[in-house]
Parts: sequence; C-alpha cells; structure tokens
Amino acid sequence: MNEFNHKTVFVLDHTPYFGISCESPIDCDFIKSKIPIPPISKSLWTCAVEASVEYCRIAWDLFPSGKLIRFVVSDTAAHIVNTWNASTQSLTHVMNAMSMVGVPPRQTQANDFSVIHGLRAAIEALAEPTDFQKELLAEKEHTVYNLGRVICITSARDDASMKSLEDIFRTVLVQQNSISANHKEYLNIDRCHLVIINLYPANMESMVNNRGLIDISPILKSEIHSNKANRISNKLTHLILPHFDLASTTVTGIPMKEEQNASSSANYDVEIFHGSKAHSVFLGTELVLPHSIKDGSDYETVTLKWCTPRSCGSSEMQPCLAQCRVTPVDVTSRPSSCLINFLLNGRSVLLEMPKKSGGKITSHLLSAHGGEIFIHSLNTSRSCLEEPPSISEGGGGRVTDYRINDFGQMMQLHRIVPLKPLADRMMDENLLKMRTKLAKNSRYWPLTLGTTILYNVRQFVEPILMLTHKPDLTEEDVMQCQKTIFQLASLEGRQESLALPNMGHRLKGAKREEQYRLLWAELELNVSSSGTSPGHKAVLKCIRDCRSRAPIEIQDKDEAAAEAHRASVIRATTDSPMSPPHTMALVDSSVVALLAGSSRGSKKLLGSGTKSLFDILSTAERAQSQKRIDFSGRLCTPNGQVAKLYPNLGMKEESIVQGRQPDVK
Repeated sequence: MNEFNHKTVFVLDHTPYFGISCESPIDCDFIKSKIPIPPISKSLWTCAVEASVEYCRIAWDLFPSGKLIRFVVSDTAAHIVNTWNASTQSLTHVMNAMSMVGVPPRQTQANDFSVIHGLRAAIEALAEPTDFQKELLAEKEHTVYNLGRVICITSARDDASMKSLEDIFRTVLVQQNSISANHKEYLNIDRCHLVIINLYPANMESMVNNRGLIDISPILKSEIHSNKANRISNKLTHLILPHFDLASTTVTGIPMKEEQNASSSANYDVEIFHGSKAHSVFLGTELVLPHSIKDGSDYETVTLKWCTPRSCGSSEMQPCLAQCRVTPVDVTSRPSSCLINFLLNGRSVLLEMPKKSGGKITSHLLSAHGGEIFIHSLNTSRSCLEEPPSISEGGGGRVTDYRINDFGQMMQLHRIVPLKPLADRMMDENLLKMRTKLAKNSRYWPLTLGTTILYNVRQFVEPILMLTHKPDLTEEDVMQCQKTIFQLASLEGRQESLALPNMGHRLKGAKREEQYRLLWAELELNVSSSGTSPGHKAVLKCIRDCRSRAPIEIQDKDEAAAEAHRASVIRATTDSPMSPPHTMALVDSSVVALLAGSSRGSKKLLGSGTKSLFDILSTAERAQSQKRIDFSGRLCTPNGQVAKLYPNLGMKEESIVQGRQPDVK
C-alpha cells in the first residue's frame, strides 16, 4: 500500500459529537492538593487531532520531502487547513490552524453537520496537482499517475452507516473524474485508498465492525477500523508502517545514568521507526531477524541489542547495504531523548542480532550525519573490498557448497517464453506476473548449503518446501504439510539427530537441541515468506504450535551448574541496581538440586513427552527415598512384631524417680 504515500488527506470529524469525553481519565498526581480533583478526560476531537499530528510527525521526520499530507475539518462545511504547497507542510502550520479551528461546537439545532463535506473536499484535493506533478506535466515526457489516500476519522452508528459513507465517497470520486476530464487544472484520480476510522468513547461498545482492505471499484480500495478514542494513537502508529513502507526496531540494553544517582545506570529500551529496507536486505541470509509483537500493539518489532558505542571515524567506517532515516516512536520519553542526544553528539552505536548458525553478529549501525540520524545495514558477507579470489578457488572464493541443483530447479520453475501480443492483453502482463512470483519464491533462498539446515534435511520436509510455493493451498495440501510437521516433531521427541552432510557444515558438531531449534526457526521463516493465503497461515500456525510444544530436556548436573553460573554472570553484568529481583532467585534451591540430581534418570521420561514435571519429581523422590537406610528400630525388631518408635521414652521419668540424673546426649 506504499504506492499511495505521495498524497494523503486527513478528514477530521468536527461535529458536536466529537466534543464529548473519551471517558479515559488522565493520570494526574496532585500531591500538594488536598481538594479532590474530578477525573479529567480528553475529548474525541483532541484524541483525533493528537494522533493524526503524530502520524505527520513520523512521516515528515523520515521523509523531509516528497510525502505531502493535507488536513480537512468537516462540520457544517469543509474547512481547508493546508495545501500541497511546501510552506504549509509543517507541524507548526497545522497546529496553528487547528488552534484557530477550536473545539467542536456544542449541540445545536442545525442538521447539516456531516463528515461528507470533508470527504468531498478531500477528493477535490487529490485531484489538484502537486508541484512535483506539475513539473512532470511540463516535461511532457512522463505519464503522471495520480494516486492518493484519504484517512477519515469519524463516528458512525453501525455497519450500514459505514456502507452508506463508502457509497457516497465512490459516487463523488466518479463525479470528480468526470469534472477533471474537462478541466486542465485538475488531474484524473487513477486510484484511491480510503481508510475509515470509527471513533467512540472508551466506556462504550461500537456497532461498527472492523473490515480488511477490499476493492469497492476498479479505482477505489477501502478498509474500516473501529477503535476506542484512547487507542487511536496506537492504531495510526500501526497503519503508518504499511502506508510508508516502514519497519520497527527496538534497541534493547541501552545503559543510561539515573537522574537521582549519576553514579548508577539502568538499561532501557527505545523503539524507532525507519524504512523497511534496513531489514529486508537481510532476508535470505544467515541472519535471523528476532521479531516480536510489541506490548499493547498489534505490529511486529525487531529487537537488536546495544553494543559498545564508538566514535564515528573514517577508520571505523564499514560497507553497508542500506541506509534509512530514523525517528523515535515515543519522542517525548527520557530514554528516547537520551539516545537521540547521544547520537547527535557524534557517537555511533553498533547493534547485533543472532545468527542461524549460533552466536551473534553486528548487523546494524546507528549514526548521525548532518544533524539527522540514520540506521545502516552492515554487510555481513564477503565484502567487495577484499581481494578477489584466485581462479583455483572458484567463482565464490573458498565457497564450494552452492545450491547449484536447487538453483537449476528454480530456473525450470520460472521459465518464460514469448507470447503473441493480443489487443486485450496488457503489455508485459505475464512478465510482471512472473517477476512477482519470482520475488515471492526467492524471498528466502539461502545461497549455500553451509548456511541452511532446512535444505540439508529435505527428506524430512520435502512436501512443505514443494507445496508452500503454490499461491493457494487446498485442504489436502494443508493436511499433508501438517502430517510432515507432526512427523518432524516426533523425530525431535525421539531425540533422533539430524543427519547433516559431511561438507563442512557449521552445525555438524552442534548439539541436537540447537539443530532442531534452528530447523524450526528456518522452517517458520520459509513458510511465512512463501504466501499469506489461509492455507499458508494454517501451516504456519501448526509449525508455531509444534515449536512451542517442543520436548524439554533437563541438563546434566555439570551442564546445569554451568548454566546457573552463566545466568549469575549475566545478571551481575547487565542488571540495573534499581531493577526488581529476578523470579529465578525465588526458586527453591532444593528443587534445583533435585532436578540436577535426577536429570540422568529423567531424560527418557521428559524426551517422550508423556510425563508431566510433577510425575518426574515424584518418581525421582521415590527413587531417592528407596536409597535411604531403613529405620534402625525396624532393623532390630524381629519379623512379625511392631517396632516401637520411642523405646527409651519412659526411662527418663524412672531415672528422676530413683534420684539419678538423666544422661546428657
């Protein structure tokens, strides 16, 4: 959807309904005041304005030019806030204009309050050419495609009202194209993307349902999102990622000094937005992008670890694959401010991510250039600055394990032949389809056998590799893939080692658990990049379920001690003095000792996947109790008689009566 990001129009509902409270009280700490303060909440209008302005802030931070955003306020008429002119494309201009617009009017008897006025003005704004489009028209050598996006923040009663709003928008769009055909000052709108966000107070339930992107007409796409007012900022933050082809990165483990105690420091996390190219250049390599869902949101972020910062000198420059501007997501937070100031002072920071073959590698660099901060994707493979390989080493130097046979099969699957041109066939239509298919099937494609486990054990996963290349999967295909996944999980449960070829594979001598972990991760990456059909999603869910239920194997006593030592070292070197205690410190030491002592006899029970942890502990405790020395009284008592528990209990009283002191024990 990033093709619509040149022209964006926000339509903000300014009707009396948007003047009501969002019913989400603001946390205010009035320590010195003894007077009870009533709850304070923002209005729907304030929530909509703040979220849309933050959307603009992120877009204009990352794209200083070329991304134009306009605002239209709609009540009894449409009020134009700014134009396509660069002088009005700034947060200062927009905020000043919004302050002049003011809060929505109170409820009146007028019935002509409607968001439709703003939608009409938005369509007219899309038909107006920008300065860039005027330059292309003046050259008369380029075909000008006029694409645009309209983001409408309003409130509706139900789905029928939303459907009516879409129908009106489609009708006005067709009418505007008819007008543009007869006026040179307007452009025809070739395609439009309509995003409708239904806003309602936090204590209410909406009758409007979310709906994904669908085609309303050949030139109009539309989607509907229904959100509580206090969550509108998170929704627009999520939507801006696909709108401008952005990605999220969370930098973890940033050491920062505390304000109260400058001698101590704590580790913080800072989330940043940037172009998605900073991550996409690593697809198909041996690096593993550690994706995770951000708390409180529904989009993924890539977690990279902070490395030792260094100054940005020419001797430390490294070849990079991509370079993208960076902006913090929470620009007002103290950790974000500290990180930005640190980088603007001339320091640069390396970021690291895990490798498929184990270990970590510095993959990104944060650095400032000319007062702007960039993230650089570093080249992790053979650099073009190195000396070229000799002829005896081959085309790839010492690399000899290229997937030549697999590449030949891939060429056969993507063969193209010339077709006779037809009047009803678009030029290069099949070529574009083949390019799309090739891009999808090569999104994850390791070049060498030494950088992959998945393609070295094809005998276990062959059906999945072949079937997931199809655009859609039938129920039979999904069942066959799931059967293969269950068989792979069964192999892991039986603790069978993967038979890797003897060709210098990096994981040939690695532990069985590490091999299976990397195999599951690579299989999940392969399927997720193969397609997004319901069948692909079902296969991907099956992989994730089996991966999450992988059998646990308790370590040997020596391994457990080593692991505990490593954990203590990690906690001692990375934890903040103000951090809360770890939950691991609350574990009973007797349980740890019991697990370590019973590990050798419990491996088979755990590996089978049929015993719970309680069963294992009970079995180990019974086995331990059988090794104890029996009760001495029972050993001295003849068979058939009951052993007396305290045979000397009465001797103490008898000694006192006879005047003799009891023995001191």
